[in-house]
Amino acid sequence: MNHYTDRLHAAIADRKTPALVGLDPRLDQLPESVVAAARSRTATETDAAASAFDEFCSRIIDVVAPLVPAVKPQAAFFEQYGPAGCQALQNVIRKARNAGLIVICDAKRGDIGSTAEAYASAYLAGADPDAAIWAADALTVNPYLGKDTLEPFVKVAIERGAGLYVLVRTSNPGAATFQDRETDGQKLYRCVGDVVESFNVESTGACGYGPIGAVVGATYPAELTELRAAMPRTPLLVPGFGSQGAGASEVAGGFDAKGLGALINSSRGINFAWRNARYSEQFAPEEWEQAVEAATKDMIKELADSTPAGVLQS
Repeated sequence: MNHYTDRLHAAIADRKTPALVGLDPRLDQLPESVVAAARSRTATETDAAASAFDEFCSRIIDVVAPLVPAVKPQAAFFEQYGPAGCQALQNVIRKARNAGLIVICDAKRGDIGSTAEAYASAYLAGADPDAAIWAADALTVNPYLGKDTLEPFVKVAIERGAGLYVLVRTSNPGAATFQDRETDGQKLYRCVGDVVESFNVESTGACGYGPIGAVVGATYPAELTELRAAMPRTPLLVPGFGSQGAGASEVAGGFDAKGLGALINSSRGINFAWRNARYSEQFAPEEWEQAVEAATKDMIKELADSTPAGVLQS
């Protein structure tokens, strides 16, 4: 099975949930024991940060791999620590692939021509982890240079059984500044959505979806519902759940009747659950992995109880 969304939906069916765990390590929020251990085995603060990120994310992967179908490492948190951070990112992606998880690298790359081809070649491994140096199943991309930004990424994605998630209607508060601007009576995010959907018309998998997805924020539930209807072949990546304020009721519109078609991301709410009042009284700081597990299971239950994804549990 090489088609990206067919592989993704098989993983969702296996885990019975569309929950996606983002991996967003922040040095000042990591468990003190993890940071101290990293400092003891490295010579510089930069190397210590990268080593701590590697250990922290790897241990999260061990916890969530039996529970969810996919993880989404945020490249920027790793890249800020230079070569050591990039090596940690590569290690984390490989660890997740070896654990049977779908890996979406959140790098938001976007360029044209040979530069876009190079980005695509580097990140999009797709069905074979050895096909690209970063080994990701899928990549987030920024389309705002135009359709020719996307075409080299789409070509590689289809060839390798990889996926893309194009920024369409993002979850940040300032998204409307550009994305809601109208051209010929149509909002810009709808124009981008139409282009994304067009790529999927001739590359639809057995599951009914193509490999070119859209990022649509849970913090805009009306637009999420609108775009689910307007993009029937397009898988959605939905950030904004949890720490950004959205709950299951806000993401419900992203699913089809079978409970498929969307991955719902939570990063900080799971990564640093032991710092949340909901879990801090139950779990001590050294029990942070138990808190991660509890937060993941709570997210899965909330999605099952209050969205069409509940049918996956039956």
